[in-house]
Amino acid sequence: MKKTKKRLFFRLGILTLFVAAIVYMLYQSFTEEDQDFIKAGDKAPDFVLKTLSGEKVQLSDYQGKGVFLNFWATYCPPCKKEMPFMENQYQHFKDKGVKVLAVDVGEPRVTVQGFVEEYGLTFPIPMDQNKDVLDAYGVGPIPVTFLINKEGIVEKRVTAGLTEQDIRRFMLQIQPEEYKKENN
Repeated sequence: MKKTKKRLFFRLGILTLFVAAIVYMLYQSFTEEDQDFIKAGDKAPDFVLKTLSGEKVQLSDYQGKGVFLNFWATYCPPCKKEMPFMENQYQHFKDKGVKVLAVDVGEPRVTVQGFVEEYGLTFPIPMDQNKDVLDAYGVGPIPVTFLINKEGIVEKRVTAGLTEQDIRRFMLQIQPEEYKKENN
């Protein structure tokens, strides 16, 4: 009987260590400090993508402007909700030093084109067909938005859907000083 109890406690101890190791590994894989993604203070990785209309977009071409870089897809409910807000604020800020790049992640052109027409979107829609840019930025679940200042530095990474007030506040945050003199 004594031998059976010892064996039981030994097995429970091994099982406990095994479970603890799994929990620790899962914790490590989900904590931000250990993730390989772009965050505030990092230089925004440059990229070249073609837009829905076939134009080439390169992030470094926007040097000197604030860039509201959004990763999205048509099947994403928060993305659908924030797109009209982004369009409204794009219209307000497009000539005031802030640009919008709404990167679609891996969807067919026809799907994205229908969405853009339905929502009346006029800002550039770069197509990340192979999800290379998505991976370079370490984007997981969408939507994710990066606020990039005129020097190309990420000021903020936002991992949630945005209200129109959020979008306006963020665009003001990345608007270059020389444009802030104008009435916002």
